[in-house]
Order: sequence, then structure tokens, then C-alpha cells
Amino acid sequence: MLRVVILSAFLLWSCNPKAQDSSKNEELKVEFSLPKKLKEVSGIALSKDKKTIWAIEDQGNKNVVYGLDAQGKQIADVVVDNAENNDWEDIIADSQGNIYLGDFGNNDNNRQNLAILKLDLKDASQKNTNVIQTTRFHYEGQTEFPPKKSNWLYDCEAFVEMNGNFYLFTKNRSKGFDGTFLVFQVPNKEGDFEAKLIGKLKLNGKYSDAAITSAAINSTKDKIVLLSHKNIHVLSGFSANDFNAAKIQKISLNHNSQKEAIVFLDDKILLIADEKDKSIGGNVYKFSF
Repeated sequence: MLRVVILSAFLLWSCNPKAQDSSKNEELKVEFSLPKKLKEVSGIALSKDKKTIWAIEDQGNKNVVYGLDAQGKQIADVVVDNAENNDWEDIIADSQGNIYLGDFGNNDNNRQNLAILKLDLKDASQKNTNVIQTTRFHYEGQTEFPPKKSNWLYDCEAFVEMNGNFYLFTKNRSKGFDGTFLVFQVPNKEGDFEAKLIGKLKLNGKYSDAAITSAAINSTKDKIVLLSHKNIHVLSGFSANDFNAAKIQKISLNHNSQKEAIVFLDDKILLIADEKDKSIGGNVYKFSF
């Protein structure tokens, strides 16, 4: 049976540009458990027909995209033949159904081979796929690799695609964490680009509350959800080239685990996945609003 968490607070958008908190929500419920071999899921995306959940793992794992059905059964292991898993941290689909890997995990803020990889991935019958577009980039404003630990703002585990551009939301690993994150824009093209800084924002709370681990955008492209271990943060009121005025709605999940992946099933339902850690995690949760 599908278990659904109803969160009417999700639609109560505030006009105050400061982050708002909605905490009167039910406990997050498990939709299904991930296959045992997928212990470190770092991103999930949906196929165009929404019949397949594509999942990836991060650094230290195989260069494979895994396909799951709606019940969580593993139905595909698709090897990416011409790419190495340096640190795959998110996977997304654009509005046409194209699939992209975010190879931009950067825990030590010292990588200079950051990339977004477009895959020739169509369905779960495939055994192999190839990268058909590589978007390499470096961050505007980063001149040291790594910078001082008080400015470790160049890790990334979250991105979306919107109208021909990628939008990256960085994960703060600075000494003295304060919830600050950066938003960068990169063109969805083959080439090597400077990622343009288009926003500097702040989430409330400590690391588990406010360190961003995944992102997703709705079909009308006016809401973006950012995931952390304990919360989702809904962005609205942004423009294509400026996120500084975005409004932020914080919604507590009343659940603490290493959540690493989020995707819109439709505009009213989210799927969230977490890593397996001893007795907790390793699940996909269905989250309605």
C-alpha cells in the first residue's frame, strides 16, 4: 500500500524573502526499500514515461546507472562506457526526457575537472550507454583549489535544468557552517564554461538542516525544492538569471537520515531517497503536498 504524507503547508508560500519554517507535519513514511546493493544512492531521476526510476551512487562506486520499477525492484544495470565515476552526486531529466549526470562532487573544494554528462539513455532495456555531451565548468569566484576552509562553498550535490541552462546549488562545507549556499548557471551545451554566480542565499539551521544534497524542479519551472537530511526547502520567486530575491519555504520532514536524492513524480508528489547507514535509511519515501 502506498503511504502518503500530506503537507498542506507546502502551498502556503510566504511573501517574506527570509526563510520561513513550516514544522507541523506528519512523520515521513517509507514507500519502498532500495535494493541491498544500492547503499550509497546519491541521485534519482525519472524516465520520460515515468515507469523507471534511474539511480546513481557517488564516488568509489561503479560507473553504472541503475533502473528501478515503481515497487523498487531493480530492472536495469546500465554501464556508462565512456565515463568514470569521479563523484556522481545527482542525476536529472530535462523536460524532453534527456538524462544528465552531475559529476561535480567536490568535498575538498579542490577539483578542476567538474562536469555535467548527458547520456544516451532511453529505457531499461539498455545494457550500456554513452556520454553524448560533456559540459565542463569552473566556478566564477574560485581562484584557489582549495580556498581557505572558511570559504568552502564549491562542493555541489544538487542541480536542475531549466530552459537551456543548468542551475547548480552548492553544498556548504566551510568551517563555521552558517547555511550559506551559492547558485550558479551553466549553459546546457558541449564545451568548457565559467559557471556564472547568480545567487547567494542562506538556509536556517545546522548542517543536517541546511546542507544541500539534491534538487528538483516542477513542470511549470516556478518551484525548486532543495533537499537536506532533515528538511526540504522550496524556492520560488526566482528569475532565470537571478536567484538573490528567491523566497524560501522550509518544511521539516520530522525525520533525520542521510537523504541524498529528490525528484518530482508529478507537481504534487516528491520521491526522496536516502543512503543506507546501519539500521536506518536505504529507502525511497513518497511525499505529497
